[in-house]
Amino acid sequence: MKHIIYSAVLFLFGISSIFAQSLQLPRQSTKAEVTQQIGLSEVEINYSRPGVKGRKIWDGLVPYNNGIPFPWRAGANENTIIKISDDVEINGKSIKAGVYGFHIIPSESEWVLIFNNHNKSWGSFFYDESFDVLRVKVTPTKNEFTEWLEYGFENITSNSVSVYLKWEKLKINFEISFNEKEIVLNNIREQLLSLPGFGWEGPMEAATFCLDNNFNFEEALKWIDISINRNPSFQNKIIKVELLLKMGDVEKSKELEKDAFENPSENELNVYGYQLLNKNKMDDALKIFKFNIDRHPNSWNCFDSYAEALTRDGKSEEAIKNYKKALELAPENQKGRIRKELE
Repeated sequence: MKHIIYSAVLFLFGISSIFAQSLQLPRQSTKAEVTQQIGLSEVEINYSRPGVKGRKIWDGLVPYNNGIPFPWRAGANENTIIKISDDVEINGKSIKAGVYGFHIIPSESEWVLIFNNHNKSWGSFFYDESFDVLRVKVTPTKNEFTEWLEYGFENITSNSVSVYLKWEKLKINFEISFNEKEIVLNNIREQLLSLPGFGWEGPMEAATFCLDNNFNFEEALKWIDISINRNPSFQNKIIKVELLLKMGDVEKSKELEKDAFENPSENELNVYGYQLLNKNKMDDALKIFKFNIDRHPNSWNCFDSYAEALTRDGKSEEAIKNYKKALELAPENQKGRIRKELE
């Protein structure tokens, strides 16, 4: 009988252990995630958001100079995690693409920001300095009161972003900068080994990127030659003309330019005119739009585009004259818009 009772107790204990799981309840410090795209690159921050809740935060809940035995977790609960998709510079110091545990050693005048290879720990309790990848120093600034700790992004450019942390009445920032031109260039090279590499447009777009960003001309010239060999057009010939000029080969550039302008279509010239206009090459754009009118004197669209360029250049009287000609030639579905431009 004792054996039976003992077995039953063990059985019931086992059953209770299986079902005695903690309830899932709301966290005191809720999880949060912020992400920012910079060109083809991405920065993502995963963290938990503690609240002030009437407490003294700095040099209170978060002690100053708390580097021993471990720093502050820069949030709550698990590691604050910063994911970086490509190699970057943080405040001018290089760091590889990766996923990092983020920790901070705060003090009254200067904070040390730590990027550590361990990113799956609970807070900073298992922090190991030997896994540090990067440390940078920043100066905290006063800020409007923020109840819940917050990470975010500001001062965004084509290749950089300022990351901020603010909580209570303090704020810090650190700068993340990508070599976005090289990142895009490497991505282009990979894409040209796939489907975009079979046509003529992909190599032309690759060459255009290099031309617009004023670098990598030798490789760009190879790409534009591939495009021209597969499908010679005004567009890819003009790109080669500009590349040759950048590389100092004026003679070949003029020769190819003459060939390109032998028989371009109205649309090709119009597109090229707007490309020049969008690059603020106003005089060149006006010449192309005027050349298009000379070649297509009965096209309302040629006069319309030329008038728009003249308007941007502040030449209102000439613009009015060309808008009137465009209105005279335009189909009914365009006349209302052109009248508004004239007004």
